[in-house]
Amino acid sequence: MRALVYGGPGRRSWTEAPDPTVGDPTDALLRIDTVTICGTDLHILGGDVPEVRPGRILGHEAVGTVLEVGSAVTSVRPGDRVLASCISACGRCRYCREARYGQCRSGGGWVLGHLLDGVQAELARIPFADLSLYPLPDEVTNEQAVVLADIMPTSYEVGALNGHVAPGDTVAIVGAGPIGLAAIRTVRLFSPLRIVVVESAAPRRRAAEEFGADVVLAPDNGVRDRIEALTDGLGADVVLEAVGRPATFELCAELVRPGGRLANIGVHGEPATLHLEQLWIKDVAFTTGLVDTYSIPTLLSMVAAGRLDTSGLITHRFALDDIMTAYDVFADPAGSGALKVALNRA
Repeated sequence: MRALVYGGPGRRSWTEAPDPTVGDPTDALLRIDTVTICGTDLHILGGDVPEVRPGRILGHEAVGTVLEVGSAVTSVRPGDRVLASCISACGRCRYCREARYGQCRSGGGWVLGHLLDGVQAELARIPFADLSLYPLPDEVTNEQAVVLADIMPTSYEVGALNGHVAPGDTVAIVGAGPIGLAAIRTVRLFSPLRIVVVESAAPRRRAAEEFGADVVLAPDNGVRDRIEALTDGLGADVVLEAVGRPATFELCAELVRPGGRLANIGVHGEPATLHLEQLWIKDVAFTTGLVDTYSIPTLLSMVAAGRLDTSGLITHRFALDDIMTAYDVFADPAGSGALKVALNRA
């Protein structure tokens, strides 16, 4: 088969790789039909995730067709069209029993495209298939489903739920990349009073408006003063960090009101300063998190029922064999206008 193989920081290739096989009774073999590229893949290529070793097949977001299952798999069977979660879950360890699948201690968690070969390939082995694959209803398309593998549950769980967004809240989202835009959609499920988005790139500010943000600001637009003016001088009830940079994290800490919540979603590759000398007295709750994807069934049901709109996130489409070009386009959002890309089997 052909696969996107990591060759070390800054190096990737679409090349021949050994076909995966069902190795454990809980495995499934998947033919990849639709796959996408994540910002985390760019972090890996930037050298921010040293656990990923050269030779690893990247990718952790895909829709595919089950070709074969191990003897212990009962929830899917050959021929099923399924969503492959970015998180694998053994279902037995302490964390899985608490639905904290991202912290699985028995070979699960975020392993695809990280510690195990991933799904940016023609075929993929999916461990713990019963809890890691989700059969898809006919009314949900591959493109609608593939964004439920990671960015929608990430924005929902690590953003809206960790931030305890409630009706009437003012929510500030710093960053309008794919995660930030997905956060607009999932935050809106909780009826906030207003959503304020802070983004440096003009095309993404326009996208934030289209996705439903009420106020969209550039970072140099007196952001703190604008948010305080909207909130009687208090600041935002909930602030979501959706970039993963020290400057954006520190901006989030400035924007949250006393008694507010700061939920960090972004993947950080370098240290950020936590100004406890300013925050300790403000009763601010601060959360981090790796997505667990326990919400996929809920989100999938809402998409199928027309209650959650995932349209607009995928802006560019390619054949799977064109994945090298797709990476170039995805890595240059300022020039290409790309949010998410979809790659489809020919």
